[in-house]
Amino acid sequence: MRDEDYSAGLLGWYDRHARSLPWRVSPQDRRAGATPDPYAVWLSEVMLQQTTVAAVQDYFHRFTARWPTVQALAAAEDADVMGEWAGLGYYARARNLLKCARAVSEDHGGQFPDTVDGLQRLPGIGPYTAAAIAAIAFDRPAPVMDGNVERVMARLFAVETPLPQAKPDLRDRTAALTPQARPGDHAQAVMDLGATICTPRNPACGICPLRDPCKARAAGIAADLPRKAPKKAKPTRHGIAYLARRTDGAWLLETRPDKGLLGGMLGWPGSDWAETPPQEAPPLAADWHDPGLEVRHTFTHFHLRLSLRLATVSDSAPDRGTFVPREAFRPASLPTVMRKAFDLAQGAWPED
Repeated sequence: MRDEDYSAGLLGWYDRHARSLPWRVSPQDRRAGATPDPYAVWLSEVMLQQTTVAAVQDYFHRFTARWPTVQALAAAEDADVMGEWAGLGYYARARNLLKCARAVSEDHGGQFPDTVDGLQRLPGIGPYTAAAIAAIAFDRPAPVMDGNVERVMARLFAVETPLPQAKPDLRDRTAALTPQARPGDHAQAVMDLGATICTPRNPACGICPLRDPCKARAAGIAADLPRKAPKKAKPTRHGIAYLARRTDGAWLLETRPDKGLLGGMLGWPGSDWAETPPQEAPPLAADWHDPGLEVRHTFTHFHLRLSLRLATVSDSAPDRGTFVPREAFRPASLPTVMRKAFDLAQGAWPED
């Protein structure tokens, strides 16, 4: 199959079967003259990093309802944005989101650059995100690579080199197939194909628009690709979280350092996270209760076991953190591991 035939077949399939996504302009609307909103494309691409479409859609709706333009987001309070981001994980993305919005608003008049190079100069935008925005928002013929695209290309060309070693080869193959006409729709078509037909398990090869040229299907190895290098075992780290509730209902919270895991997020004062159990280091003097509860949470590179300590205090001055009044405390604004600690502690207080 010639490259132009491949593109035509895939785009024809996309015209009929494109997913309806809140940040996407459908192929029918594109033909009618509608153009994507670069702000929506950028926001969705940042949210989708390491996260599924299903998990992102509600967050996208909330963000765009509260901050409908990049200028509105740039003017937002950091704590408000971090609170809305809570639960999406990879919190460095939220910090970079604000930095990028402010750079676009202050340095580019609220307009996103329309080239890969220009986009990559913005905070938090790497090669993949720059290519995705350039292609989808501005119809630049940039090869867009995500997990779905890698899987489609590995199967289409029967690339048996395991990931991540195969990434440069798969990118080159994607670039060679990216057409000059409708490159944004083409990129989304490959992503949709991987998400709905060329799935990780049990690919639906019989209804795939690329079944004829697919070398992995012909060899009977489609479900085995892409191959992946063995993963290293994740270490386990241990920590302590101190949950202090004042008698008037206020909670003791601290803002974590900007750098590092959960940077800039609110959380419970606690110990460092290390591979050996930490020493007790409470944030204030109190009658701390050990309920024998442990939060279990997995990050990208390690498992965390977080022991809880609980206390009710009257009017103590903490060494770390600040008491947040009950009416201002929103458990939903906490990152997932901290919210797990809050949920687990309910009903475990010494006086309950």
